[in-house]
Amino acid sequence: MTTSTALCPARAPMLTVASTECFVLRTPQRALNVSGCRARLPSGATDTLGQRVREFFAAEREGPGLLVGALPFDPHAPDALFQPERQVSERHSTPAAPPVLTGPATAEPAPATYADMVERCVAQLSADWLADRPPDKGVLEKRGLEKAVLARSLNLQAEAPIDPLALAARLERDPSVTTYVAPLPVGDAEAPAWLVGATPELLISRRGRTVTSHPLAGSIRRRADPETDRQAAASLQASAKDLAEHRYVVDAIVAALGPLCSELDAPTTPELTATESMWHLGTRIVGTLKDDASLNGIPSAAELAGLLHPTPAVCGTPREPALAAIKSLEPVERGFYAGAVGWVDTHGDGDWYVAIRCARVQGASLRLFAGAGIVAGSLPALEVEETAAKFTALLDALGVDRAPGSQSTRDDS
Repeated sequence: MTTSTALCPARAPMLTVASTECFVLRTPQRALNVSGCRARLPSGATDTLGQRVREFFAAEREGPGLLVGALPFDPHAPDALFQPERQVSERHSTPAAPPVLTGPATAEPAPATYADMVERCVAQLSADWLADRPPDKGVLEKRGLEKAVLARSLNLQAEAPIDPLALAARLERDPSVTTYVAPLPVGDAEAPAWLVGATPELLISRRGRTVTSHPLAGSIRRRADPETDRQAAASLQASAKDLAEHRYVVDAIVAALGPLCSELDAPTTPELTATESMWHLGTRIVGTLKDDASLNGIPSAAELAGLLHPTPAVCGTPREPALAAIKSLEPVERGFYAGAVGWVDTHGDGDWYVAIRCARVQGASLRLFAGAGIVAGSLPALEVEETAAKFTALLDALGVDRAPGSQSTRDDS
């Protein structure tokens, strides 16, 4: 396979700043920085991830008892995980001046086309969803497509190759996010590529038998004026559409984790979660995994990530109809955007974050991604504006003020 050599050369030398084997996952509380690549996990679909990880660690191996990497958005596509040569204590980059861009961002699709995509998606949704009432059991048990998350992207070009670690360091100025740099598979003749981002969303964390998930769904742009910002947050908390959209995600995660847990706590009302650019509805879900021989042992963090991904927060619900809608409507393949980045160790512990607020970086080229959840109450113009706002973190790190389709990412109106 051409991608295996490009992703993971055997016994690579010590990491340089832009080395292909650079992997960073950094939260305000902890950081994982690794260099080199000792071995690659055989790639496969997401539902086989747990088994492949068990088989990998079952073999006698030298080096760190650790796998790091990324899962693609499409759960049927191959993933990209590897065992590093070593963990390093320091990142080899600090915030620097943003790269010099050679022209304006190009939207794919254009905002008007994205609005048309939203309108066509709404037409596919179950017609009996009522946007002016809170979610209830009847709504959640409808058949057919109930929600789909539609993404769009921005293409930018720089004068010189972009240092992914320097870009991640600029993203770290927001203490509410987890920054990441993960190498991506490329063909033999292609330049190295990375997924670089700053995500606010935890897919799954496992420590021993304790598991935690913090899904986000339902969003609104932050405002510069404090009073207007408070009003925006309050409107999000009161939005029947956003509460229903969020409930789909929580219910899906609870349904997946429930059979594996002896205890599972999922609050019925979401809380506000803030980044520098967005308000989100979030629910912190905490459980205790069963120690049950019938489960073939306690599932690892990787197995749990494979079970949950993709959640309705980045895909929609039900999963297969949502995947089909995304493939039929989006003009650009997501690749590893809206997938997951993380790690798992020999004990099964690990952290996996949803790969949002990110860009695919390759040489001097960047492709930024953002998506919005579409339900029957969605208005195309508002979804265009939401995706424009979600580009803000990356655009700020790149020194860009405006996203195509936005009145302004810093506008107070």
